[in-house]
Amino acid sequence: MTAEFRAAALAPELETKLIMAVPKGRILAECAPLMARAGIRPSEGWNDEDSRHLRFATDDPKLDLVRVRSFDVATFVAFGAAQIGICGADVLQEFDYPEIYAPLDLGIGACRISVAEPRATAGQGDSREWSHIRVATKYPNIARRHYAARGIQAEIVHLNGAMELAPGLGLSRLIVDLVATGSTLKANGLVETEVIAKVTSRLIVNRTALKTRPEEVGALIARFRAALSA
Repeated sequence: MTAEFRAAALAPELETKLIMAVPKGRILAECAPLMARAGIRPSEGWNDEDSRHLRFATDDPKLDLVRVRSFDVATFVAFGAAQIGICGADVLQEFDYPEIYAPLDLGIGACRISVAEPRATAGQGDSREWSHIRVATKYPNIARRHYAARGIQAEIVHLNGAMELAPGLGLSRLIVDLVATGSTLKANGLVETEVIAKVTSRLIVNRTALKTRPEEVGALIARFRAALSA
């Protein structure tokens, strides 16, 4: 089976509605005004993150929303379980799914992927002389590519959270993580020493869905484009 048709083949055969995947957490709140300007009004309970419901109707009978972890939005869209979604550029860079097309930068969720080190040892030694470094991160692909471009082999300690503890407990020399304000780094004795990439959230679509349902998917893209211009 070719990559082009994999997502369509894996999608539920009887699903006729468009499904839009939106990340939980702080981006959910930032999405709300943009979605409202795009004319998308979720059913009751959408903004209640304590709710156990994961799928929500909207006032558009042809569109449902699913609320998932930020890292999972891209997977839902790439494999055709959702045709459209809102996803951070960090996730797109980490997974680099060929099935995903990202037509719009939504300008929300601004942050950055950064390198951070203990304040006490930051700046010691010349990184140009390193041949190997141990890095704690939830972005193994981004970290490997970043250091490989400098001829440095990155040994990855893959963590899903609490990265800031890793240097102090001897798990790694430094971390690569998503940084918004830097307050968590500061509270744990770390300093930001390098920015790998700036991040905002993007509107993403499944390429196969865009080909097979161009009017419906294209109309949603147009609604978000208009909302950004409003």
